[in-house]
Amino acid sequence: MIIPKSQHIQFHIVRIRQIHCDNAKGLKAFYDAIKYGPNHLMVFGGVCATVTSIIAESLKGWNLVQLSFAATTPELADKKKYPYFFRTVPSDNAVNPAILKLLKYYQWKRVGTLTQDVQRFSEVRNDLTGVLYGEDIEISDTESFSNDPCTNVKKLKGNDVRIILGQFDEQMAAKVFCCAYDEEMYGSKYQWIIPGWYESSWWESWINSSQCLSKNLLTAMEGYIGVDFEPLSSKVIKTISGRTPQQYEKEYNDKRGDGQSSKFHGYAYDGIWVIAKTLQRAMKYLNTTNKHQKIEDFNYTNHKLGKIFLDAMNETNFFGVTGQVVFRNGERMGTIKFTQFQDRKEVKVGEYNAVADTLEIINNTIRFQGLEPPKDKTIIQEQLRKISLPLYSILSALTILGMIMASAFLFFNIKNRNQKLIKMSSPYMNNLIILGGMLSYASIFLFGLDGSFVSEKTFETLCTVRTWILTVGYTTAFGAMFAKTWRVHAIFKNVKMKKKIIKDQKLMVIVGGMLLIDLCILICWQVVDPLRRTVEKYNMEPDPAGRDISIRPILEHCENTHMTIWLGIVYAYKGLLMLFGCFLAWETRNVSIPALNDSKYIGMSVYNVGIMCIIGAAVSFLTRDQPNVQFCIVALVIIFCSTITLCLVFVPKLITLRTNPDAATQNRRFQFTQNQKKEDSKTSTSVTSVNQASTSRLEGLQSENHRLRMKITELDKDLEEVTMQLQDTPEKTTYIKQNHYQDLNDILSIRNFTDSKDGEKAVLKNHLDQNPQAQWSTTEPSRTSKDPIEDINSPEHIQRRLSLQLPILHHAYLPSIGGVDASCASPCVSPSASPRHRHVPPSFRVMVSGL
Repeated sequence: MIIPKSQHIQFHIVRIRQIHCDNAKGLKAFYDAIKYGPNHLMVFGGVCATVTSIIAESLKGWNLVQLSFAATTPELADKKKYPYFFRTVPSDNAVNPAILKLLKYYQWKRVGTLTQDVQRFSEVRNDLTGVLYGEDIEISDTESFSNDPCTNVKKLKGNDVRIILGQFDEQMAAKVFCCAYDEEMYGSKYQWIIPGWYESSWWESWINSSQCLSKNLLTAMEGYIGVDFEPLSSKVIKTISGRTPQQYEKEYNDKRGDGQSSKFHGYAYDGIWVIAKTLQRAMKYLNTTNKHQKIEDFNYTNHKLGKIFLDAMNETNFFGVTGQVVFRNGERMGTIKFTQFQDRKEVKVGEYNAVADTLEIINNTIRFQGLEPPKDKTIIQEQLRKISLPLYSILSALTILGMIMASAFLFFNIKNRNQKLIKMSSPYMNNLIILGGMLSYASIFLFGLDGSFVSEKTFETLCTVRTWILTVGYTTAFGAMFAKTWRVHAIFKNVKMKKKIIKDQKLMVIVGGMLLIDLCILICWQVVDPLRRTVEKYNMEPDPAGRDISIRPILEHCENTHMTIWLGIVYAYKGLLMLFGCFLAWETRNVSIPALNDSKYIGMSVYNVGIMCIIGAAVSFLTRDQPNVQFCIVALVIIFCSTITLCLVFVPKLITLRTNPDAATQNRRFQFTQNQKKEDSKTSTSVTSVNQASTSRLEGLQSENHRLRMKITELDKDLEEVTMQLQDTPEKTTYIKQNHYQDLNDILSIRNFTDSKDGEKAVLKNHLDQNPQAQWSTTEPSRTSKDPIEDINSPEHIQRRLSLQLPILHHAYLPSIGGVDASCASPCVSPSASPRHRHVPPSFRVMVSGL
């Protein structure tokens, strides 16, 4: 519409006809009006962007100001290219400040864009990028498409874009929302913001081209927000025409009748008022400055009047039916409305006033799919996987019970330390076993303390402390147990039968040596590669409470660079210690004094501890991502191992002390029978006392043994003299018979006395006691009738008697002083003995038992 200069025009209602965009026809109509028509003051109109942009660019040559009420293309906002162009309708870029305000209102700081490859949409996207730049809002992904948007939608989801700013037409909008449905990018976690200028029920026209079911499309569309300029102001305020926007709309609809409506009619109406007010200000300006010049004097070469019109239009400011009409660099500062798709219809939920730069959200109108607005990204909340407090309490209670039991054993051991049973079992070593068990118990409390109870720095310190306590406790308990067993092994395997006393101080040194090895390993570990607190992150999990957040579990560990190497060293050392204990237990399995021999219980302890440690280590490694299960396994293994070890060591002693305290300190007698000769020939068992309580008794027995040996030596001398006399003086035969027989009785009585002094020695039984006189009077019958005295005293008879008597005498006392075995028959027959005596077997057996 061109306004002629010679006609006064008053507009009340403007009827706009829909014009199809045709560049050639539009330009021809403009140039014909310029060439053939009268001089015109301004150009009013321009709907199609292509025609409007060409005309606007050429107006500078004709000194004409153009005012458009429907051209929204952002390209026309370039004032260097289109200095004489104005428009009453906001441009497409006018929605970007409104979008920025909406993003800030809901604190969305991370968005993504999805744009159709059309210049109109690309320009809006580029301007939006500039608006958001520097406003602390991140555009995390920018996607463009021509025909198929599904690939781009999938990329947006892959980049975790929750707030999507779309720029596309209705046809592509249907495809976009179908892709969003397929990718599940709808609902409470996502918010789509798209142009709001689509026709009513636009999706029904394009549902077939989207290849998507109607219900799926509507499901994905639910809740999207549309942004567009406000056709008419919602404020009930009288405009410059004296009507309210509501009154204007009613009058417009009445006059329009059944004709097609356009959303630009309000802007066209306000545009007429802009032109009228511009001309009014121009005439007023001319009247005050130059009374000789009038508005009718305007022509296409009068740049002075053209500049007056341009300045007058820039000063436009009034309230019209579309809101406050103000220009800023030729652009209308209008009102932007926000609508939301709810239940298959669009509902206005807010508006943005560009003049005041304010956003107003209508109460209780905007509805989100979730309990709260969507997050601009997946909120990852790191959650420490911590040990359950009830589980920690239960295991701590069991640990306290174990420590109470260990304390009871300690009290029992100290109270009865002077009892023979406890004293023989090394009470000091028992105390160390209890101490080691209590240290192992104490480590459980430290294993249960994680980041939920202590700080990060304290947790890192606990990593080292609990490792030291458990390692030292293990070595103290089993080191003391194995040291006791080593003492028993050292004494009872002493084949040289030398007196051997191993005191507790030496065992303390052994245990200290084991602990010293532990300390060397632990100190090197701490200095070279100390344990540090590390955090392991796991895959994200949905929030159990249904909130729009994702849970990333994290777990604290105590680790270092070469964890496997250090653990291998510790395990190897402890394994060797266990093997050494098994060896000692096997070697001392036949020691028959219960108070000394714990080999059976040591074997049971080693077996249980070994099996439980292997199972516990394997299960603990497999459940490292489940702290409750891991802590439960570790704690139960420590409790079981410590408890079973203490019970196996002390419960039998407690029971024995209450029932029969002397039985445990007495040795069982070993009886060597004829069937055991082969084993007896290899093993000579003689036991000495193993503790300080038996030292005095041992010394008394040794003194008595020495005295008896001296007595036997004297009798040997007497026997030798008798033998010499038998060879020199046959006349003394009667004396020899009487005195030598008496000496033999003395020797046997000494042997019996020795047996009676030690109740643990066997009794000598000899056929000589039954009929000693007959042996001395045995002669050949043929010789007796001739000359009894002469035959008895003959050298042949004397030799025969000595060959029988001397072996018998030696067999009676040599075993008691470490001589030949009483069962040996070789000394019984001399080489020169008569054949009739070589078949004579030993007529006695000696029972031998250990001390």
